[in-house]
Amino acid sequence: MPPRVVPLIDQRSASLVTPAAAFSPDTRVAASGLLSDTRGRPLRDLRISVTDRCNFRCNYCMPKEVFDKDYAYLPHSALLSFEEITRIAKVFVAHGVQKIRLTGGEPLLRKNIERLIEQLSALRTVEGRPLDLTLTTNGSLLARKARALKAAGLQRVTVSLDGLDDAVFRSMNDVDFPVADVLAGIEAAQEAGLGPIKINMVVKRGTNEHEILPMARRFRGSGIVLRFIEYMDVGATNGWRMNEVLASSEVVKLIHAELPLVQLDPAAPGETAERWGYADASGQHDKAMGEIGVISSVTQAFCGDCNRARLSTEGKLFLCLFAAQGYDLRSLVRAPTSEASDANLASAIAHIWTGRTDRYSELRSAMAPDAGTGGRRVEMSYIGG
Repeated sequence: MPPRVVPLIDQRSASLVTPAAAFSPDTRVAASGLLSDTRGRPLRDLRISVTDRCNFRCNYCMPKEVFDKDYAYLPHSALLSFEEITRIAKVFVAHGVQKIRLTGGEPLLRKNIERLIEQLSALRTVEGRPLDLTLTTNGSLLARKARALKAAGLQRVTVSLDGLDDAVFRSMNDVDFPVADVLAGIEAAQEAGLGPIKINMVVKRGTNEHEILPMARRFRGSGIVLRFIEYMDVGATNGWRMNEVLASSEVVKLIHAELPLVQLDPAAPGETAERWGYADASGQHDKAMGEIGVISSVTQAFCGDCNRARLSTEGKLFLCLFAAQGYDLRSLVRAPTSEASDANLASAIAHIWTGRTDRYSELRSAMAPDAGTGGRRVEMSYIGG
């Protein structure tokens, strides 16, 4: 009998909207690598959160007044084991996933993360190619772990860095962590061959927009892709307000005035970043100087070709960064042997994805700027960016 998968409220935020009725597929669907949702969007990218813990307290993600010393993190027994993560990932790959990104919290806090990377790096796409295996980190532990991550099979890293000014950076991470240590981690990742490296800078108006040009100057010509991300309304704990959003168009205009840019084609279908290359004297892209990216998560919806699914550290599947409900895959993985087959898991994932209708950013774009964004949603610190 096909498995019963229940949409559930994410317990990391108990005030999320009430879930829909129990999801119970009535036909078995095998993995074919050709899965698509109700809008024709294929499943190509899986983000896996490996921990809900982080050693930073960035106010746009894990503000200290919420995630304080009394905050109850998930017990270890609730987390998916590395073997369970790899098993689920293997089924997603059979459905067409080509890229896996490990996130957190801060994923390098997960003990023996290299062992998980070794397991995932052994997987192959339906075409027989290695996965695009990457990891997003705040960089605090990268200097000491970069070589081991590379040796385990990790291909590249994305580092979150919201400014170069040490006072600004310490203020934003809210644990007084020095920017020099993150820069040392980035250098270690380059030396280890974890590239091409990307750096994500969340731009919050009134906080760090004056760091845009110093960041652009620092990483231009370095081989590192710097990406600017609009401050997002993810979750409910960061006190998001529209007047704190600096539109990507303003970021591009600011940089272009000093360092001329030329727009580039998307790197791949479903790419979230709009690419801009540094221009030479003739107005053509100077590849030696590299490029930047802007992720317009608020001002320009990119739901139309979103091909990403997200798996929480305790095995809940979310179909959108702004999701209000998830699907409990852990209960299938840990079900009695008769129900815990990979075929059941593959069928459940297929039914969930083919029923996907998510387009939160498009709906938000149609709202008045001061209309608010509705009910509670899953926190970014729980399912990663």
